[in-house]
Amino acid sequence: HAQIKLNSPADFATQLAIHVNHLNRAIKETTQKTTSQVIAERILQEAKLMLKFGDWTITEISEALGFNEVSYFNHFFRKLAHTTPKTFRKTF
Repeated sequence: HAQIKLNSPADFATQLAIHVNHLNRAIKETTQKTTSQVIAERILQEAKLMLKFGDWTITEISEALGFNEVSYFNHFFRKLAHTTPKTFRKTF
């Protein structure tokens, strides 16, 4: 069973069978955010839930969310959440 990658605006546009420019315009008009911002916020939300309620390792979470390297996931998480995944998990 192949995993569908949905980490970029182009990935979402492909799944929706629409042009990426149309998707970007529609998202911006609806949310006042870029498609990339919406995707990043959703990935962060999923990561937080997995860290808070799951028992997967940070590496497993990173892979499940489509990151090729756990270091990229750690950087992404720290940039948006202003803390590391490990520290975030310890607070719960």
